[in-house]
Amino acid sequence: MRYLVTGGAGFIGSHIAEELLRRGHSVAVFDDLSSGKEANLAHLAGKVELHKASVCDSAKVAGACRGADYVIHLAARTSVPRSILEPVETNHVNVDGTLNVLIAARDTKVKRVVFAASSSAYGETPALPKKESMEPAPISPYGVTKLVGELYAQVCGRVYGLENVSLRYFNVFGPRQDPTSQYSGVLSRFITALLDGQTPVVFGDGEQSRDFTYVANVVDATLRACEAPGASGKVFNVGTGERFTLNETLRLLGKISGKNAKAKYDPPRTGDIRDSQADISLARKILGYHPSVAFEEGLKRTWEWYASTYQK
Repeated sequence: MRYLVTGGAGFIGSHIAEELLRRGHSVAVFDDLSSGKEANLAHLAGKVELHKASVCDSAKVAGACRGADYVIHLAARTSVPRSILEPVETNHVNVDGTLNVLIAARDTKVKRVVFAASSSAYGETPALPKKESMEPAPISPYGVTKLVGELYAQVCGRVYGLENVSLRYFNVFGPRQDPTSQYSGVLSRFITALLDGQTPVVFGDGEQSRDFTYVANVVDATLRACEAPGASGKVFNVGTGERFTLNETLRLLGKISGKNAKAKYDPPRTGDIRDSQADISLARKILGYHPSVAFEEGLKRTWEWYASTYQK
């Protein structure tokens, strides 16, 4: 099978491309390298076809879709804080770009599009764990754009017959997550702060909790979503079903690293939710998804990767 992975030079996308190749598939990556890096694909050199372009370029997207059996669409402006600062640009990439991908997939007879949605669609609704049947209530421009992507995917299914699955990822972490941006995932920033001998910064009191999901689990769910019968048109949570506070996470990191993981506490950030936890029963039932890497094991693997590769 031939797969097109938009955003495939990014953190999650490069892991998906790697696993697809391991399974013997043909892989094309579509990435404008605005946040993705060719270095993430260096170990796959000569095995992946790389299209350097933006999903906002509809002609380039259409060209890349030709011949693809499946499209895994991850390309996006992925930061909540950045979306608050740059809502128009976030909308352009995440909404216009997603529609470009869906229409190109329709026109090139792609079998199914799997869309990287987000747990941010739930917003600050107090009920835990989050179920797909809950009314969405995003509290950031990023959350809005990801919800719109889901709706466009479903509409393209109803109107054009395009098979589609949306996966609401919950706080993905692991090797190759970029710690250098102020918008990076919190765990990559915690780990590199410790490696630099710095104090990790927590926004808020540290008692906010997250369903931290190791990247291998996300890769597994995403590839299952490409072919699972009965999944088209549906939205699935992809997490672990557990949650850890940031303070608990720092204590675990201290144990794993042998370093002092005491935090510096700054004021909470606008758009950040308090608690997040996935109900993954629907993904278990329809996708056959069972997270195989627990949080502490994923944290250990991630620490070891950064400790062996990170350079300030």
